[in-house]
Amino acid sequence: MPLPRRYLPSIASLRAIEALDRLGSATATAEALALSQSAVSRQLQTLEEQLGVSLIRREGRSMSLTPHGADYAAEIRSALGQIAQASMKAALNPAGGSLSLAILPTFGMRWLVPRLPDFARLHPEVTINLSTRFKAFNFAAEGFDAAIHFGQHDWPGTGAIQLHPEAVIAVCAPEVIAGHVPGAARDLLTLPLLHIETRPEAWPAWFAAHGVAAERVAGTVHDQFSTIIQAALHGLGVALLPDYLAEQDLATGRLVAAWGGVTASPGAYWLVWPETKAKHAALVKFRDWIAGQVGEEDLLPR
Repeated sequence: MPLPRRYLPSIASLRAIEALDRLGSATATAEALALSQSAVSRQLQTLEEQLGVSLIRREGRSMSLTPHGADYAAEIRSALGQIAQASMKAALNPAGGSLSLAILPTFGMRWLVPRLPDFARLHPEVTINLSTRFKAFNFAAEGFDAAIHFGQHDWPGTGAIQLHPEAVIAVCAPEVIAGHVPGAARDLLTLPLLHIETRPEAWPAWFAAHGVAAERVAGTVHDQFSTIIQAALHGLGVALLPDYLAEQDLATGRLVAAWGGVTASPGAYWLVWPETKAKHAALVKFRDWIAGQVGEEDLLPR
């Protein structure tokens, strides 16, 4: 049953209230939309009249959202994003479709991108649009068709394929342990430890794997692997890195194993997609292809 027309406002009015909520002033909203302030005001007034509710506070020439208006703007923001994504897909590749894929930057660049020429050769009709995300994806708000993410497969409402398990190694610059090489895993607790923001349980899990109870592990926090690697190289502490990221610096001696060797991580890399998009043609082709890239002997590109 179609919705009454009054519940389907114009895109122009929706853009106006979303921009006012995001930017905070009528002047900034008008500039962002390339309109006059009076035109923005008329669009918002039309929206209020159409819905029959008060969304805007007006004080002289200034405007702000009522609490009800702010809630409404937050809810429509994701819908506007999805409309923009769908429009871009239709415009850029009307014949074969496209796939909007969120990736973790390091794993995506080292594991996925070297393999993509093969997908392009097999499916030249499909366009893949890549966006990097350090933290958890939000299919409902951001409109991705799929994501490559790290963790456990515990995302509700999704399907998934495991791409690669992760193994880590504790590394540091040689000078960090010069003269006092750790004799046991526990000894690393006396050294400055470097944490990655997206893996808050990485160090406790590593210690647990070596028989050390360490629920709270102090140290500095870094937002991505590129920064934590630089911190380790400059002697700021011990980093827990995926083995494929540490390999080159270990081979050249810029980093050394602080203690022990490669240890299995409790997480893995997954391709995840919302169940609502499971049958989309471009996603089906990509999912079938990537399943063929995964195997027990599959190693990350070195």
